[in-house]
Amino acid sequence: MASHFEHKREPNRLIHEKSPYLLQHAYNPVDWYPWSQEAFDKAKAENKPIFVSIGYASCHWCHVMEKECFEDEEVAKLLNDAFVCVKVDREERPDLDAAYMAVCQAMGKNCGWPLNILMTPRLNPFFAASYIPKISMRGSVGMMELVPQVMEIWRMRGNHMEIVGADIKSRIEGMEKRTPENELGSSVLEEAYEGLARNFDWEHGGFGTAPKFPRPHSLLFMLRYWKRSGAKDALGMAEKALRQMRLGGIFDQIGFGFHRYSTDAAWLVPHFEKMLYDQALLALAYTEMYQATGADEFKLTAKETLEYALRDLASPQGGFYSSQDADSEGEEGKFYLWTLQEVVDVLDPADADLAVHLFGLSADGNYFDASIGKRTGKNILHLLQPLDEVASAKGLTADELIGRLGTIQSALFEARKRRVPPATDDKVLTDWNGLMVAALAKASSAFGEPRFLQAAFKTADFLLADMRGKNGALYHRYAKGERAVAGFLDDYAFLVFGLIELYEVSFDGKYLQAAVELTQEMNAKFWDDKNGGYYLTSAKPESGMPKMKQVYDGAFPSGNSVALHNLLRLSRLTNDSSFEMHARMLVKAFSLEVQSAPEAFTWLLAGVDFAVGPSFSVVLVGEATRKDTLDMLEALKRHYLPTTVVSVKSSDKAGLGYAQIEGAATAYVCRNQTCLPPTNRASKMLEQLGLAAETVKSN
Repeated sequence: MASHFEHKREPNRLIHEKSPYLLQHAYNPVDWYPWSQEAFDKAKAENKPIFVSIGYASCHWCHVMEKECFEDEEVAKLLNDAFVCVKVDREERPDLDAAYMAVCQAMGKNCGWPLNILMTPRLNPFFAASYIPKISMRGSVGMMELVPQVMEIWRMRGNHMEIVGADIKSRIEGMEKRTPENELGSSVLEEAYEGLARNFDWEHGGFGTAPKFPRPHSLLFMLRYWKRSGAKDALGMAEKALRQMRLGGIFDQIGFGFHRYSTDAAWLVPHFEKMLYDQALLALAYTEMYQATGADEFKLTAKETLEYALRDLASPQGGFYSSQDADSEGEEGKFYLWTLQEVVDVLDPADADLAVHLFGLSADGNYFDASIGKRTGKNILHLLQPLDEVASAKGLTADELIGRLGTIQSALFEARKRRVPPATDDKVLTDWNGLMVAALAKASSAFGEPRFLQAAFKTADFLLADMRGKNGALYHRYAKGERAVAGFLDDYAFLVFGLIELYEVSFDGKYLQAAVELTQEMNAKFWDDKNGGYYLTSAKPESGMPKMKQVYDGAFPSGNSVALHNLLRLSRLTNDSSFEMHARMLVKAFSLEVQSAPEAFTWLLAGVDFAVGPSFSVVLVGEATRKDTLDMLEALKRHYLPTTVVSVKSSDKAGLGYAQIEGAATAYVCRNQTCLPPTNRASKMLEQLGLAAETVKSN
């Protein structure tokens, strides 16, 4: 997104950066520095505080603050005179974002993005805030008042600010000192389920009230808890949430894909940015729900979500871009909103009438603009009712209605293409792409979609070839032909997650081997030998903050949570007990923290569910392309088996103890640490996996 003043100003130092977010600010009158020693040296030389502003390219309120403050000459002069100003892309530098989010939380502030930090020339933070307006309003101090106040405090009490900042660092360091406790068992899974259930919105689906986030990893936990316990409400909550999100405005009913979150409890009014990680995790959740229930509506949504990513976020060289903006032409959501007349003008009368009914369109609109305090006449498209109910009311069959809806969607999509689209953040991040590999691989298996598998191969191969150095270490970011930023824990953990999923679909040993190598590299770089668990970064932080471990499962799962799953699965796939040992130590490292609020660590607890068991490993001895082996694999695919790992060994390379029975594909099933008699019958294999007799189909 270019600055409004690009043609009038000389660029600042950000013009030399690759990050789309930093480049958005390259023509601000603020004298921005990237995060650099040059900025810190200037602050020391001039004895100025450092103003660090952290955001990301698709962040709506980041754009608002840029327009109000960073493009304003008056504010820029104040900032330039008072501070050394540093811009950070939180997606490019998640380590800095994590450190300064911890500062914000330690100060008891309401933390979000943009995240603005003031710190001394010695990098001691003493102030934190999210969005700051130009002029004070609604209890928020504005830049025009804040900066002179800070300048006066710094002039009079600069030494005290150093002490305040050092104390904040010390408090965070204390919080990061964890000691191993007991292992976690099934009781904490029950506590997490009960906590989620208490917070569930049975009217609209999802957890909590407005603003409401999708939280796909919590829904995946609920599915696993249902599989473990048989609790129908666990399945019901996950079904309700996934259905309601698909009906709501949080889902793009025309171009598909999910917006970041809903500003209301009913999933109607989203913040319109679309993030790659949401597409990946929600596609996983809808795919697993389809595996658990067999309901085609979940399959359709998973496929639509991945189709959006493949159409709008796939990069030519391989991999996927990070996000699409909420704003276009300076207005949030403008690309996605429709007046009643715009829809009527595009469609023939019969389809227009149906669209009005389906999407709840009105002349007044359902989009309320808070800045002007009234409805705008524009509509967020959403489905008022499930399609089967609409079909019944309209006297149509389900297939007839779906066909009509497809025609409507196509026509509106073509009309929407003539609008100015939101900007795309075209940097490729290793961690988020690892999640997309996992989603594509799982969907390709569950739905029999070769296109998804080919896209997973392409992305994985790009990451392994272009985002990995000669020494095997990963890079975090690829932008404009340049790979940069040493990989973080999430890059390793998320990519390994994707590679394991890809192996369990393709059974190509190179992906399993890469997963093992990257996990060994991850252990060497990030593992805490003393207390267990993984640090976010391998090097001493440039911020002067303590090294941090993250385990909270927020907008997406933590690196430690994903690593736990990887370690447990690799231990079964490779029979290497060192992976299991690391998994047990990881759980112990965070057990006290998790027990204090289990529902905040749902993906870690999904890993605990695997560890507690029962978990299964299936080794199929046979040729991966032969019908008998494919039939055994197909029998497995028909069932929801979240705690089962599957590998295929060719009969001539299987090794001792892995013989075929009567020359046919043979399954070796192990439950926890106990291996059961081999079988060449799919029905017996499924029985050994604990599936009820009525669900077992003989081959």
